[in-house]
Amino acid sequence: MATGSCWAWKPIAQDALLARAYHSCDVVRGKLLLFGGLKSGEPKEPPLGDMVAFDPTLLTAETVAPDGGCRRSHHDTAVLADRWLCVVGGWDGARRVSAVCCWDTEQGQWERWAEGPSNDPPVGLSSHTCTKVSEHELRVVGREGGLRTQRRFASVYTLRVNPATKTYWYKEEESRTASRAGHSAMLLRDAGGYQLVVFGGRDSSDCEVAGRWGKGKIHVESIHAPKLTEQLSRLVGSENGSRQAPKGLRHQSCTVVGPFAVAFGGETLTKGRDTVCNELFVYDTRCCPPSWYRFPCSDRGQKRVGHRTCLWNDKLYLVGGFGPDGKTPCPEICVLEITQ
Repeated sequence: MATGSCWAWKPIAQDALLARAYHSCDVVRGKLLLFGGLKSGEPKEPPLGDMVAFDPTLLTAETVAPDGGCRRSHHDTAVLADRWLCVVGGWDGARRVSAVCCWDTEQGQWERWAEGPSNDPPVGLSSHTCTKVSEHELRVVGREGGLRTQRRFASVYTLRVNPATKTYWYKEEESRTASRAGHSAMLLRDAGGYQLVVFGGRDSSDCEVAGRWGKGKIHVESIHAPKLTEQLSRLVGSENGSRQAPKGLRHQSCTVVGPFAVAFGGETLTKGRDTVCNELFVYDTRCCPPSWYRFPCSDRGQKRVGHRTCLWNDKLYLVGGFGPDGKTPCPEICVLEITQ
Protein backbone atom coordinates (compact mmCIF):
# COMPACT_ATOMS: atom_id res chain seq x y z
CA MET A 1 0.00 0.00 0.00
CA ALA A 2 1.24 3.45 -0.89
CA THR A 3 0.85 5.83 2.00
CA GLY A 4 0.66 9.56 2.12
CA SER A 5 0.01 11.59 5.25
CA CYS A 6 -3.47 10.12 5.72
CA TRP A 7 -4.41 8.64 2.35
CA ALA A 8 -3.40 5.53 0.45
CA TRP A 9 -3.83 3.71 -2.87
CA LYS A 10 -4.74 0.13 -1.93
CA PRO A 11 -4.15 -2.48 -4.67
CA ILE A 12 -7.19 -4.72 -5.16
CA ALA A 13 -6.36 -6.60 -8.37
CA GLN A 14 -3.59 -7.15 -10.90
CA ASP A 15 -3.82 -8.34 -14.49
CA ALA A 16 -1.58 -7.95 -17.54
CA LEU A 17 -4.63 -6.85 -19.55
CA LEU A 18 -4.75 -3.67 -17.45
CA ALA A 19 -1.09 -2.73 -18.05
CA ARG A 20 -1.30 0.31 -20.36
CA ALA A 21 -1.04 4.11 -20.34
CA TYR A 22 -2.70 7.00 -22.19
CA HIS A 23 -5.86 4.90 -22.41
CA SER A 24 -9.43 5.67 -21.41
CA CYS A 25 -11.46 4.18 -18.55
CA ASP A 26 -15.22 4.58 -18.11
CA VAL A 27 -17.98 2.93 -16.10
CA VAL A 28 -20.58 1.26 -18.32
CA ARG A 29 -23.24 -1.03 -16.89
CA GLY A 30 -21.35 -1.53 -13.66
CA LYS A 31 -18.00 -2.42 -15.21
CA LEU A 32 -14.85 -0.40 -15.89
CA LEU A 33 -14.15 -0.39 -19.64
CA LEU A 34 -10.52 0.25 -20.61
CA PHE A 35 -9.85 1.09 -24.23
CA GLY A 36 -6.67 1.64 -26.24
CA GLY A 37 -3.51 3.23 -24.91
CA LEU A 38 0.14 2.24 -25.09
CA LYS A 39 2.01 -0.80 -23.79
CA SER A 40 5.41 0.90 -23.66
CA GLY A 41 7.15 4.24 -23.92
CA GLU A 42 8.65 3.37 -27.32
CA PRO A 43 7.68 6.22 -29.69
CA LYS A 44 7.18 3.94 -32.72
CA GLU A 45 4.94 1.41 -30.99
CA PRO A 46 1.36 1.57 -32.36
CA PRO A 47 -1.50 2.20 -29.93
CA LEU A 48 -3.73 -0.61 -28.70
CA GLY A 49 -7.20 -1.21 -30.09
CA ASP A 50 -8.59 -3.71 -27.59
CA MET A 51 -11.38 -3.25 -25.05
CA VAL A 52 -10.98 -4.71 -21.56
CA ALA A 53 -13.75 -4.95 -18.96
CA PHE A 54 -12.91 -4.99 -15.25
CA ASP A 55 -15.60 -6.24 -12.88
CA PRO A 56 -15.20 -4.35 -9.56
CA THR A 57 -17.31 -6.95 -7.74
CA LEU A 58 -15.52 -10.09 -8.94
CA LEU A 59 -12.16 -8.26 -9.32
CA THR A 60 -11.60 -9.91 -12.72
CA ALA A 61 -10.58 -8.55 -16.12
CA GLU A 62 -11.47 -9.91 -19.55
CA THR A 63 -11.10 -8.83 -23.17
CA VAL A 64 -14.47 -7.91 -24.69
CA ALA A 65 -13.16 -6.61 -28.02
CA PRO A 66 -9.93 -7.81 -29.66
CA ASP A 67 -7.11 -5.56 -30.79
CA GLY A 68 -8.50 -4.40 -34.12
CA GLY A 69 -10.42 -1.76 -36.01
CA CYS A 70 -10.16 1.40 -33.90
CA ARG A 71 -6.65 1.96 -32.46
CA ARG A 72 -6.15 5.00 -30.24
CA SER A 73 -3.98 6.54 -27.56
CA HIS A 74 -4.09 10.03 -26.03
CA HIS A 75 -7.83 10.06 -26.84
CA ASP A 76 -10.84 10.81 -24.65
CA THR A 77 -14.23 9.17 -24.24
CA ALA A 78 -17.82 9.76 -23.15
CA VAL A 79 -20.57 7.27 -22.30
CA LEU A 80 -23.96 7.80 -23.96
CA ALA A 81 -27.17 6.29 -22.51
CA ASP A 82 -25.08 3.79 -20.48
CA ARG A 83 -24.66 1.91 -23.77
CA TRP A 84 -22.30 3.57 -26.26
CA LEU A 85 -18.66 4.26 -25.46
CA CYS A 86 -17.91 7.24 -27.68
CA VAL A 87 -14.18 7.54 -28.56
CA VAL A 88 -13.18 11.04 -29.65
CA GLY A 89 -9.93 11.89 -31.43
CA GLY A 90 -6.49 10.71 -30.38
CA TRP A 91 -3.36 9.25 -31.95
CA ASP A 92 -3.92 6.28 -34.30
CA GLY A 93 -0.25 5.40 -34.77
CA ALA A 94 0.23 7.59 -37.83
CA ARG A 95 -1.51 10.89 -37.13
CA ARG A 96 -3.77 12.84 -34.80
CA VAL A 97 -7.40 12.32 -35.69
CA SER A 98 -10.68 13.99 -34.79
CA ALA A 99 -12.99 11.18 -35.95
CA VAL A 100 -15.55 9.59 -33.63
CA CYS A 101 -16.07 5.84 -33.28
CA CYS A 102 -18.34 4.07 -30.82
CA TRP A 103 -18.44 0.70 -29.09
CA ASP A 104 -22.01 -0.56 -28.65
CA THR A 105 -21.98 -2.53 -25.39
CA GLU A 106 -25.40 -3.97 -26.13
CA GLN A 107 -24.47 -5.36 -29.55
CA GLY A 108 -20.83 -5.97 -28.65
CA GLN A 109 -19.47 -4.32 -31.78
CA TRP A 110 -17.73 -1.21 -33.10
CA GLU A 111 -19.68 1.43 -35.02
CA ARG A 112 -18.01 4.01 -37.21
CA TRP A 113 -20.19 7.08 -37.08
CA ALA A 114 -20.50 9.42 -40.06
CA GLU A 115 -19.86 13.15 -40.15
CA GLY A 116 -23.00 15.29 -40.18
CA PRO A 117 -23.60 17.78 -43.01
CA SER A 118 -22.55 20.80 -40.93
CA ASN A 119 -19.44 19.19 -39.47
CA ASP A 120 -16.50 21.57 -39.03
CA PRO A 121 -13.91 19.26 -37.48
CA PRO A 122 -10.47 20.07 -36.13
CA VAL A 123 -7.54 18.79 -38.20
CA GLY A 124 -6.57 16.45 -35.38
CA LEU A 125 -6.72 16.11 -31.61
CA SER A 126 -4.59 14.36 -29.00
CA SER A 127 -4.13 14.81 -25.24
CA HIS A 128 -7.39 16.77 -25.26
CA THR A 129 -10.47 16.50 -23.02
CA CYS A 130 -14.02 15.52 -23.90
CA THR A 131 -16.72 16.29 -21.33
CA LYS A 132 -20.32 15.11 -21.50
CA VAL A 133 -22.88 17.91 -21.28
CA SER A 134 -25.94 15.85 -22.29
CA GLU A 135 -26.74 12.65 -24.19
CA HIS A 136 -26.37 14.64 -27.43
CA GLU A 137 -23.68 17.21 -26.62
CA LEU A 138 -20.01 16.99 -25.63
CA ARG A 139 -17.49 19.79 -24.99
CA VAL A 140 -13.98 19.22 -26.39
CA VAL A 141 -10.98 21.31 -25.33
CA GLY A 142 -7.56 20.89 -26.91
CA ARG A 143 -4.94 22.07 -29.37
CA GLU A 144 -5.86 21.38 -32.97
CA GLY A 145 -2.98 20.03 -35.02
CA GLY A 146 -1.74 17.74 -37.76
CA LEU A 147 1.28 15.45 -37.79
CA ARG A 148 3.96 18.11 -37.26
CA THR A 149 2.23 21.31 -36.17
CA GLN A 150 -0.24 22.38 -33.50
CA ARG A 151 -1.88 25.69 -32.72
CA ARG A 152 -0.42 28.00 -30.08
CA PHE A 153 -3.73 28.03 -28.21
CA ALA A 154 -6.36 25.46 -27.24
CA SER A 155 -9.61 25.51 -29.16
CA VAL A 156 -13.03 24.82 -27.65
CA TYR A 157 -15.50 22.71 -29.64
CA THR A 158 -19.09 21.66 -29.17
CA LEU A 159 -19.45 18.11 -30.45
CA ARG A 160 -23.02 17.05 -31.26
CA VAL A 161 -23.68 13.31 -31.31
CA ASN A 162 -26.75 11.34 -32.39
CA PRO A 163 -26.76 7.61 -31.59
CA ALA A 164 -30.02 7.12 -33.53
CA THR A 165 -28.51 8.28 -36.84
CA LYS A 166 -24.92 7.40 -35.86
CA THR A 167 -23.68 10.85 -36.84
CA TYR A 168 -21.58 13.58 -35.23
CA TRP A 169 -20.57 17.14 -36.04
CA TYR A 170 -18.14 19.63 -34.52
CA LYS A 171 -18.64 23.36 -34.10
CA GLU A 172 -15.73 25.54 -32.97
CA GLU A 173 -16.70 28.01 -30.25
CA GLU A 174 -15.48 31.61 -30.24
CA SER A 175 -13.80 31.19 -26.86
CA ARG A 176 -10.30 29.74 -26.52
CA THR A 177 -7.95 28.83 -23.72
CA ALA A 178 -4.19 29.05 -23.35
CA SER A 179 -2.23 26.36 -25.16
CA ARG A 180 -2.70 23.08 -23.26
CA ALA A 181 -2.06 19.37 -23.87
CA GLY A 182 -2.46 16.60 -21.32
CA HIS A 183 -4.73 18.84 -19.21
CA SER A 184 -7.84 17.99 -17.18
CA ALA A 185 -11.40 19.31 -17.36
CA MET A 186 -13.80 19.54 -14.40
CA LEU A 187 -17.55 20.09 -14.84
CA LEU A 188 -18.43 21.90 -11.61
CA ARG A 189 -21.58 23.38 -10.10
CA ASP A 190 -21.66 27.07 -9.26
CA ALA A 191 -24.34 29.55 -8.17
CA GLY A 192 -25.64 30.07 -11.71
CA GLY A 193 -25.46 26.49 -12.91
CA TYR A 194 -22.33 24.76 -14.19
CA GLN A 195 -18.92 25.69 -15.51
CA LEU A 196 -16.21 23.65 -17.21
CA VAL A 197 -12.84 24.42 -15.61
CA VAL A 198 -9.57 23.25 -17.20
CA PHE A 199 -6.14 23.08 -15.56
CA GLY A 200 -2.72 21.58 -16.24
CA GLY A 201 -1.14 20.75 -19.57
CA ARG A 202 1.14 23.79 -19.45
CA ASP A 203 3.80 25.33 -17.20
CA SER A 204 1.43 27.25 -14.92
CA SER A 205 -1.09 26.71 -12.15
CA ASP A 206 -3.85 28.74 -13.82
CA CYS A 207 -7.39 27.44 -14.15
CA GLU A 208 -9.55 28.63 -17.07
CA VAL A 209 -13.27 28.38 -17.78
CA ALA A 210 -14.03 26.65 -21.09
CA GLY A 211 -17.83 26.75 -20.88
CA ARG A 212 -20.77 27.91 -18.79
CA TRP A 213 -24.31 26.52 -18.68
CA GLY A 214 -27.49 27.38 -16.80
CA LYS A 215 -29.00 24.93 -14.32
CA GLY A 216 -31.40 23.45 -16.87
CA LYS A 217 -28.84 23.01 -19.64
CA ILE A 218 -26.75 20.21 -18.14
CA HIS A 219 -28.26 16.74 -18.34
CA VAL A 220 -25.64 14.56 -16.68
CA GLU A 221 -26.38 12.47 -13.61
CA SER A 222 -23.93 13.07 -10.79
CA ILE A 223 -22.57 9.91 -9.15
CA HIS A 224 -23.67 9.54 -5.54
CA ALA A 225 -20.61 9.02 -3.31
CA PRO A 226 -21.55 10.11 0.23
CA LYS A 227 -18.84 8.16 2.07
CA LEU A 228 -15.98 9.33 -0.17
CA THR A 229 -17.32 12.90 -0.14
CA GLU A 230 -17.30 12.91 3.67
CA GLN A 231 -13.76 11.47 3.72
CA LEU A 232 -12.53 14.18 1.33
CA SER A 233 -14.20 16.82 3.51
CA ARG A 234 -12.29 15.55 6.53
CA LEU A 235 -9.06 15.35 4.52
CA VAL A 236 -9.12 18.99 3.40
CA GLY A 237 -10.10 20.02 6.92
CA SER A 238 -7.05 18.32 8.41
CA GLU A 239 -3.64 19.91 8.81
CA ASN A 240 -1.94 17.30 6.62
CA GLY A 241 -2.24 19.22 3.36
CA SER A 242 -1.04 22.58 2.11
CA ARG A 243 -2.96 25.15 0.09
CA GLN A 244 -1.13 24.69 -3.17
CA ALA A 245 -2.38 24.29 -6.73
CA PRO A 246 -0.82 21.81 -9.18
CA LYS A 247 1.72 23.74 -11.27
CA GLY A 248 3.28 22.65 -14.53
CA LEU A 249 1.53 19.28 -14.45
CA ARG A 250 0.30 17.22 -17.42
CA HIS A 251 -1.19 13.77 -18.05
CA GLN A 252 -2.53 13.61 -14.51
CA SER A 253 -5.89 12.05 -13.63
CA CYS A 254 -8.87 14.03 -12.38
CA THR A 255 -12.32 12.94 -11.15
CA VAL A 256 -15.15 15.03 -9.72
CA VAL A 257 -16.54 13.71 -6.42
CA GLY A 258 -19.45 15.80 -5.13
CA PRO A 259 -18.14 19.34 -4.43
CA PHE A 260 -14.54 18.16 -4.85
CA ALA A 261 -12.26 17.31 -7.74
CA VAL A 262 -9.48 14.80 -7.05
CA ALA A 263 -6.31 15.00 -9.17
CA PHE A 264 -3.43 12.57 -8.89
CA GLY A 265 0.02 11.96 -10.37
CA GLY A 266 1.07 13.19 -13.78
CA GLU A 267 4.31 14.54 -15.18
CA THR A 268 5.84 17.80 -14.02
CA LEU A 269 7.17 20.31 -16.53
CA THR A 270 9.26 22.05 -13.88
CA LYS A 271 12.05 19.42 -13.68
CA GLY A 272 14.38 17.86 -16.23
CA ARG A 273 14.55 14.42 -14.59
CA ASP A 274 12.44 12.28 -12.24
CA THR A 275 9.38 13.99 -13.68
CA VAL A 276 6.64 11.45 -12.78
CA CYS A 277 4.62 12.53 -9.73
CA ASN A 278 2.66 10.84 -6.92
CA GLU A 279 0.93 13.74 -5.19
CA LEU A 280 -2.79 14.01 -4.49
CA PHE A 281 -4.55 17.34 -5.11
CA VAL A 282 -8.09 18.13 -3.98
CA TYR A 283 -10.05 21.07 -5.41
CA ASP A 284 -12.67 22.28 -2.91
CA THR A 285 -15.54 24.25 -4.51
CA ARG A 286 -17.45 24.78 -1.25
CA CYS A 287 -15.48 27.95 -0.53
CA CYS A 288 -15.40 31.11 -2.62
CA PRO A 289 -13.08 31.25 -4.40
CA PRO A 290 -12.43 27.49 -4.59
CA SER A 291 -9.14 26.25 -3.16
CA TRP A 292 -6.58 23.58 -4.05
CA TYR A 293 -5.07 21.34 -1.36
CA ARG A 294 -1.89 19.32 -1.91
CA PHE A 295 -1.20 16.02 -0.12
CA PRO A 296 2.28 14.52 -0.72
CA CYS A 297 3.19 10.84 -0.86
CA SER A 298 6.48 9.28 0.24
CA ASP A 299 6.14 6.05 -1.78
CA ARG A 300 7.99 6.40 -5.10
CA GLY A 301 6.37 3.17 -6.32
CA GLN A 302 3.04 4.94 -6.69
CA LYS A 303 4.25 7.52 -9.19
CA ARG A 304 1.94 7.48 -12.22
CA VAL A 305 1.57 9.24 -15.56
CA GLY A 306 -0.94 8.60 -18.35
CA HIS A 307 -3.23 6.76 -15.90
CA ARG A 308 -6.95 7.15 -15.18
CA THR A 309 -9.15 7.43 -12.11
CA CYS A 310 -12.76 6.31 -12.18
CA LEU A 311 -15.60 6.75 -9.63
CA TRP A 312 -17.97 3.85 -9.04
CA ASN A 313 -20.05 2.68 -6.06
CA ASP A 314 -18.55 5.25 -3.67
CA LYS A 315 -14.98 4.23 -4.54
CA LEU A 316 -12.27 5.95 -6.58
CA TYR A 317 -10.29 3.52 -8.74
CA LEU A 318 -6.75 4.10 -10.07
CA VAL A 319 -6.21 2.27 -13.35
CA GLY A 320 -3.01 1.73 -15.35
CA GLY A 321 -0.47 4.36 -16.32
CA PHE A 322 3.31 4.29 -16.60
CA GLY A 323 5.23 3.99 -13.32
CA PRO A 324 8.19 5.93 -11.90
CA ASP A 325 10.39 5.42 -14.98
CA GLY A 326 7.70 6.87 -17.27
CA LYS A 327 7.75 3.87 -19.63
CA THR A 328 6.71 0.70 -17.73
CA PRO A 329 2.92 0.13 -17.59
CA CYS A 330 1.34 -0.74 -14.25
CA PRO A 331 -0.98 -3.80 -14.18
CA GLU A 332 -2.63 -2.95 -10.85
CA ILE A 333 -6.01 -1.49 -10.06
CA CYS A 334 -6.09 0.39 -6.75
CA VAL A 335 -8.75 2.06 -4.62
CA LEU A 336 -8.24 5.34 -2.76
CA GLU A 337 -8.36 4.94 1.00
CA ILE A 338 -8.52 7.96 3.28
CA THR A 339 -7.57 6.82 6.71
CA GLN A 340 -8.29 9.87 8.82
